[in-house]
Amino acid sequence: MDNYEAIQALHKSLPAFSPYVPASLLPSIALTLLASTFALAFYFSTLPKDTFPLRETAVASIASILGGFGVVALFCSVGVNV
Repeated sequence: MDNYEAIQALHKSLPAFSPYVPASLLPSIALTLLASTFALAFYFSTLPKDTFPLRETAVASIASILGGFGVVALFCSVGVNV
């Protein structure tokens, strides 16, 4: 039981959690990332078809990454902490 009490005392002595990114910036970050995703998806749809799709793969990968982070920022801005 001493171990539990020591952990509980340590827990009470730690400072409160503070995020690296302020919650007030999350809607702006989400809007920027999702708008960039939309723009890259539009650009991806207008690319000429190549035999070796290196540029298509790069644009789609960047759009996917931006979209993923944008959705997480959007969820966190409305209170769904993922």
